[in-house]
Parts: sequence; C-alpha cells; structure tokens
Amino acid sequence: MLLFHWLRPIPLLAALALTGCGGTASDVETVVLWAMGREGEVVQQLLPEFESAHPGIKVKVQQIPWSAAHEKLLTAYAGGNMPDVVQLGGTWLAEFVAIGALQPLDRRLAASSLPPDDYYPAALDANRLDGELYGLPWYVDTRVLFYRTDLLEKAGVGQVPATWQQWLKALGKVQAGKRAEYALLLPMNEWELPTALAWQENAELLRDGGRYGNFRSDAFRRAFGFYVSLYQRHLAPAQSSSQISNTHQEFARGYFAAFVSGPWNVGELRRRLPPAMQSRWATAPLPAREGDEPGLSLAGGASLAISRQAQHPDAAWAVLEYLSQPQQQIRFYQLTGDLPPRRDSWADPALATDPTLEAFRRQLPHMRAAPQVPEWERIASKIAYYAEQAARGKMTQDEALAALDQETDAILEKRRWLLRQRER
Repeated sequence: MLLFHWLRPIPLLAALALTGCGGTASDVETVVLWAMGREGEVVQQLLPEFESAHPGIKVKVQQIPWSAAHEKLLTAYAGGNMPDVVQLGGTWLAEFVAIGALQPLDRRLAASSLPPDDYYPAALDANRLDGELYGLPWYVDTRVLFYRTDLLEKAGVGQVPATWQQWLKALGKVQAGKRAEYALLLPMNEWELPTALAWQENAELLRDGGRYGNFRSDAFRRAFGFYVSLYQRHLAPAQSSSQISNTHQEFARGYFAAFVSGPWNVGELRRRLPPAMQSRWATAPLPAREGDEPGLSLAGGASLAISRQAQHPDAAWAVLEYLSQPQQQIRFYQLTGDLPPRRDSWADPALATDPTLEAFRRQLPHMRAAPQVPEWERIASKIAYYAEQAARGKMTQDEALAALDQETDAILEKRRWLLRQRER
C-alpha cells in the first residue's frame, strides 16, 4: 500500500509519541511482539526461558488473527504504533518495506551467532528486497506431493516416480484401474502449482525489474499448457477448494490418489484419517521435468521483522536471535508443526527420523521465492483465475495469457510510476 507514505509520522510527532508512552525510567525494556494465529499462542510458551536469560527484557505478545493482521499492521504503521517485532507472511514483506515500516537486518545478522549459510537460500531470498534483508525466517513451508501408497502398489507401481511424466503415467494407471476417480486433486483457485511449474521451466514471471508481466513468454506458456492439460485430460477434477467438502475424507475414500500441499497437512492427515489409513499415504518432493532432483517449489512460511518504530530495537533483535536457535525451532515445530528454516535444526531426531518429513527435507533446498513486489498477491490471484478460465475452456490459452499480462501490467502501473520518480 504505497499510498501510506504520506501517513508516516514526522520526527517531532514521533518523538512526542514516544515520550508520552514511556513515562518513568525503568531497567526493564518491554519488547512488543505481534504474532498471528496459532503461532501467537504458542510463542508465549517459549519466552519464559528467554526472559530468565535476559532479566532486563520482558516480551509482551499480542496474538492477532491472520484475517485481521494485514489491516491492523497498516493501521498501526499509519498511527505510529507499530510493535517492536512483527510476524509477516511471505507475500507481505515487499509492501511493508515499500512504506518504510521495517528495519534492515544485514548488519545485525552479520554480527550475530546465526550463520546465514545455515538457512535454506530461498527462505532468506524471500526476505530480501533490493539487496537488503528485512526479515528473518521464523518457519518455512513449501509444496510437496501427498499420495496413496496402497493405490500405487495395487496399480503395479513399485518405485516412487521422480518426474512429472513418470508420475502422470503411474497415476494414470491408478485412475484407469478405477482405484481412484481422479489421479490428482488440484484446486482451480490456487496459484502455487502453476507458478512452481513455470519456475521448473526457468520462466521469469515478471520482466524489466518487476514492471511488467511476462506470462506470454515461451517458458511460462509451456508450463501453463501442461497445467491446463491436467484438467483437459481429466486427470484432475475441475473444482475449486470450496467445492471439495472434506479433502482428507475424499483422499481416504480414493476420490483422488494424490494432491499437492504443504506441511500443515502432515498433522491434519495424522489427526483426521483413521488408524488403518495411516500406513497408506506418504509424501514425495514435487516432480521435476527430468532427472532425479526435485522440481522447484514455492518458498513460503512466515518471518519476524523489526519495525522502524521499535522503541527497543536491540532488545527486539535479541528476541529474534533467541527464537532462531535450533533448540527453539524444534520446540516450535513440536508445538505447531511449522518447519524450521535452518538446516541445523533438521538434524534433531524429531525431524530426522520422521519418514513423512523426508520429502520436505529434500524439497527445501529446491525452492524459489515469489517476486518481491507489493502487488504480488493480486497478481497471483490472476494467475489462478486465468488458469481456471483456460482449463474450463472459457478462453483459449493464448487469450488467457494475453489477458493475464494485460491485467498484471495494469496492477503494476503505480509501481512503474514510482520507479520512474526514483530514477529521476
């Protein structure tokens, strides 16, 4: 929301606001942390140990629902009331950097005990804008393939496939043998898989420094055509996620043999499927075009950032550094199921010995961050929309890609104007 630039408090008013909030001097600095959803509840269990080790710092957590978080953060920024530390979804970072809400963290990271090379590269890339680091990955997620092992075995598939063509051949056998109604569940209102397929074709989604859409490029066209063909060949049902009454129940009864999703569904399947089904499903990295290495997937998750309005930035960094230690990441995983963004953490038996998580361990080095432009969420929704139009036969692929480029260019019009002003 670049229009919030004019709402930035002038230095004098900001200083008055800070003096009005602080009151009496104290030896204890209170760091305000805004955390979202379940993470906001769980993180409070990790902080007593931090406060014991840092008697001069107290952490006050405010739990905010994800549905209200974005608007609440913008309102807080406009009013000069941002917390010291804020949890951000991956697609929000560019917007809050653009309005000047976040502090750069490169110097702090370089001087800390946290080894940057231990982070999965795409997790850090998702927090970089114009070469500066503005967030520290708190947890990471990515998409992998969940599949029914028993259905593949009954169809005579003995080895887990590695490429898309091998997977489609295997799942086609499952579908042809009536062991599942569909090979794949790919909700039409999701943009993640079309984007991952484009990256596997080495496509750049935006061009000219994020000024224009690049969806009519040959690379994106190939990925888009392959994605649409999955519906046209009736390998996936032409349905959105809202049209599937219960994904886990339908997976258990064999409505589809595989689906693409993230780590949250590991816990969901363990909770929702009956005991007899627990040995009948597994995960695999996203297939690649060719070879044995996983195909590229999306770098998702959430990060912790320090606001420019932070009253205690050094204490805020101490909180980030503490929550980024492997022992805290493992505790956080055990409480939430959220995956750690550091390789060191994956050596812990809680992760290393879980066969279901092996696909994620293999996938995490093969991720890519979404384009870091504030308008990305709007563009992503258009990718899903036009993919659905083409899959349903309401538009040709050429028409859909032309419209996608046109709408993306319109969405990025303000960005182009701002970049031109900066370059003058």
